[in-house]
Amino acid sequence: MDKELLRIVIIGTGLLIIIGLLTWSYIKNKALQEENDSNNRRDPPAQKAKKTVKAKDKTPSPRQSPKITEAPIEPVTPSIYLVQNNTNEEEEEEQEPAPRMQTPTLIQFSLMSNSDTGFNGIDLVNAFSIVGLEYGSLKIYERLDAKRLVDYGVASMVDRGVFPDTDMDAFYTPGLVFFMQPAVLDDAQTIFDDYIETLQLLAIELDGTILDHTKQKLTDATIQAFRLSL
Repeated sequence: MDKELLRIVIIGTGLLIIIGLLTWSYIKNKALQEENDSNNRRDPPAQKAKKTVKAKDKTPSPRQSPKITEAPIEPVTPSIYLVQNNTNEEEEEEQEPAPRMQTPTLIQFSLMSNSDTGFNGIDLVNAFSIVGLEYGSLKIYERLDAKRLVDYGVASMVDRGVFPDTDMDAFYTPGLVFFMQPAVLDDAQTIFDDYIETLQLLAIELDGTILDHTKQKLTDATIQAFRLSL
């Protein structure tokens, strides 16, 4: 058989099958529609209403409703409240005062010269005179009270800490050491205040930098900590 003729036969057969399927589907849908129409005619609206009423009658009345036991509702704390509480606790912890420093046996701060040559002897004598420090028997400068008792002393950082009593114009020192012993003083806080004030005045007069007991620049926080320990 010629290929072209075979192709025509296949196409024609396919068309016949499709037409047959469409016809069968049409007949089936029509039969279903007729059956539905027949059922509607046998079941008038009144009967439908009765069926609906009966269906509703099956619903239990409010008195016959089953009891529903609700689980107790636990109070829920909003998450934002928890965050705020945590924040407040953290702030309270941060605001707690630092542990109080124990009273030191010796308070020792330093005054370092900002000049490479250090403090000159003549400048020291003049500055000590301004702040009321006196040259003592131990060859250091001292703060004396009304009874001529030593409140605190000032030593040099060279020559075993002493200052010469002559030729001060040839004397140089890179810094000064201020020391006081709180335990032997009657009013340690008042004397400490004078101690700090004298240090600060000499730092201005001699152009120096005040260092604390750890050789760091003295801060107000360190001063307050030492003062509260007395």
